[in-house]
Amino acid sequence: MSLKYAVLAALLEGEASGYELSKVFDVSLANFWPATPQQLYRELERLAGDGLIQARVVRQERRPDKRMFTLTEAGREDLRAFALAPIRRPTALRDELLIKVQAMDDADPAVTRAQIEERMTWARGKLDRYERVRDRLLDGRTEERYLGEADRIGPYLTLMGGIAFERENLRWCERVLAVLERRSRRVLRGG
Repeated sequence: MSLKYAVLAALLEGEASGYELSKVFDVSLANFWPATPQQLYRELERLAGDGLIQARVVRQERRPDKRMFTLTEAGREDLRAFALAPIRRPTALRDELLIKVQAMDDADPAVTRAQIEERMTWARGKLDRYERVRDRLLDGRTEERYLGEADRIGPYLTLMGGIAFERENLRWCERVLAVLERRSRRVLRGG
């Protein structure tokens, strides 16, 4: 899948500038489709050129003019077709840290521990951001009430996936650190 459909899906929320879309990607789509601002701006240009989105210029007095993007009907149709198409293949996890853990038996365990701790810090930060977004979306409602009343629930459901992923990431990191700690104590005791 390309960045194309992630951008089109983000524009279902309504008109947005490139900057606003980059914030949406940073907060709500980063859990399953990260993109740099440069990638995002290139994709916006491609999508506009393909007629899937349209841009309008908003004049600003004290700032540079900004472009606001919206989905066209062709963009909605393309996104709809994508949503209805079968998934081509399951997601493959590609994670450099997992390769490092796989190879850790020939490396310094302290380095592996530090890398796991760094991953935990990132996961906690992402989890905190996702939970703030969730709280903002719920706005005092229960999850069930929100899911029953909201016009669009897709963003919330993907957010739930991101929260679950980061929680599991933290559990895995905690387990790895516990195993490493037990093994280091055993080595210190001599067996």
